[in-house]
Amino acid sequence: MELTPQQIVRELDKYIIGQDEAKRAVAIALRNRWRRQLVPDDLREEIMPNNIILIGSTGVGKTELARRLARLDSAPFIKVEASKFTEVGYVGRDVESIVRDLADQAVNMVRGERVEQVQEMAREQAFERILDLLLPHSRPGSEEEGHAEAKDKPTREETARLARSRDKLRRQLLDGELDNRLVEMEVASDLPPMMQVISPVGIEEMGLSIQELFGPLMPKRTKRRKISVAEALMLQIQEETQKLIDMDEVVREAIYRVEETGIVFLDEIDKIIGESDGMGPDVSRSGVQRDLLPVIEGTNVITKYGMVRTDHILFIASGAFHLAKPSDLIPEIQGRFPIRVELHSLTARDFERILVEPKNALIKQYTALLHTEGVDLVFTRGAISEIARIASEANERAENIGARRLHTILTILLEEILFQLPDIDVKVLRIDKKMVQDKLKEVIADEDLSRYVL
Repeated sequence: MELTPQQIVRELDKYIIGQDEAKRAVAIALRNRWRRQLVPDDLREEIMPNNIILIGSTGVGKTELARRLARLDSAPFIKVEASKFTEVGYVGRDVESIVRDLADQAVNMVRGERVEQVQEMAREQAFERILDLLLPHSRPGSEEEGHAEAKDKPTREETARLARSRDKLRRQLLDGELDNRLVEMEVASDLPPMMQVISPVGIEEMGLSIQELFGPLMPKRTKRRKISVAEALMLQIQEETQKLIDMDEVVREAIYRVEETGIVFLDEIDKIIGESDGMGPDVSRSGVQRDLLPVIEGTNVITKYGMVRTDHILFIASGAFHLAKPSDLIPEIQGRFPIRVELHSLTARDFERILVEPKNALIKQYTALLHTEGVDLVFTRGAISEIARIASEANERAENIGARRLHTILTILLEEILFQLPDIDVKVLRIDKKMVQDKLKEVIADEDLSRYVL
């Protein structure tokens, strides 16, 4: 991560409107992780991440902020709902599964990078394997040639002829002319069944297979099948890719990334705040906070890849806090989230900007969708302002769901045209203020209908 905090904010501005305080906080937290890597070893371990609590109603950009941040840093990132975890001893998922899931995600990320690096070499080797099937004994030093010790060695003319034939087949294979031709080859049978193992925190799927446990005692099962050259090439590329990737190195890199750059986004953290009467489901809610505490402050979690330390994982929590306050969290959790940022409710002006400015703006999305049908979708400035005004009023009159209200309004506005296309002959669809008012006037006028539809 070589982006400065100001550059990080500018990148976030491309997708998130407003919320400047929150952007500054997460940009500083991200840059501090890069700065920490340059600190001398004796002090580096002492620098803890600046965990953040984002406070704001739904639809104001909390989740999008964390997701874009992770993409900027190419860091292992996982978003979890705090409310789906239960205290150890209750039925449900324990909080350490957050780290295990993060490790899985990191391994997949690193492995994907390695696949891209070796893809070209794997493809070349797969081509040679397929050519061996199509034209045996044509490659100098091939296995087939080695087994033919009793036979006479091919003459120079035969070797040259085989080389020409192999080159011709290679060109046809590259051009896809042999895709439908059948070849017979050994393919792996179905994967062995997964089995459950008992982990220190109870019975959990650890992703271990019988094959992995017993290794050579249970060799891979294969069977001969006749398949097309196209399918054989795909299988060979996968097999060669596996051979070229050092999974031990992948796991080491993945664990390092989790420990040093991992980001956990804990959504709905306000939902694990329970009453203090010690009865009912709130007992488990408070227990979740106690279980989260060692993971956030730093502990060792057992995963199928080995031990993972959580000391330097960045935790970003968020919640609406309508029925509770951050101060209702247990004091130890509060101390582990030193930075608190309030995200402001969105105004009509914010909605206007959200509709047109972000790279993934809703109007850009619908324009691209209708363009596939040969229709140019055009919104006038008045239409955009009217949509923003209606969204803002609907949020004030009913539940405030932030920018998600725009999805609802645009769906109602464009429903008829989306249903009729491509059966009607329309080349340009112009949405103006009057059309927006006509389409939505009945829903807006009926307060009960507006409450449930908008």
